[in-house]
Amino acid sequence: MTNTQSEKAPLEVIAASLRRERRRTGLSLTEVARRAGIAKSTLSQLESGTGNPSVETLWAICVALDVPFSRLLDPPRPHTQVIRVHEGPTIAAAEADYLATLLAGCPPGARRDIYRIQAEPGDPRVSEPHNAGVVEHVVIGAGRALVGVTGEPVELAPGDYIKYPGDVVHVFEALEPGTLAVLLSEHV
Repeated sequence: MTNTQSEKAPLEVIAASLRRERRRTGLSLTEVARRAGIAKSTLSQLESGTGNPSVETLWAICVALDVPFSRLLDPPRPHTQVIRVHEGPTIAAAEADYLATLLAGCPPGARRDIYRIQAEPGDPRVSEPHNAGVVEHVVIGAGRALVGVTGEPVELAPGDYIKYPGDVVHVFEALEPGTLAVLLSEHV
């Protein structure tokens, strides 16, 4: 992806969301950074709309703030929403060829987020545990992947579905080029 306005917009949304959520919790920059295991300067850069956050960094901040991942990415939208295949707020993993695009965040009162996953063979995307009680659902649309709890992943092909706990270490490893999936993250 090139450095376009669509790529810049998620950074601005993330920055505003981080400031809003940190104010909501009443926590200082120092305390959120400590809880997330990141440098205070990293959090400060993200809140100012600079830096290049990875999925791992944003998940750690979400756990520290006790908020769903989507709360950092999903600005208010109209009731009818279409996101074309190469659109939407997309965040790259730091250690794998893995892109997560938020398709639908949790509206007030609901507890789920939906993502489109694009992944390529190579390093697997290993996810640290999310908030307690999170369950993930994955449907493969194209390609093949090993998906599930680390040490127990299941090979999935197009049309296959898996449900697994997201509050333990889990993995998504593309086995074919152009692997696409839909991931639903369910929060309790």
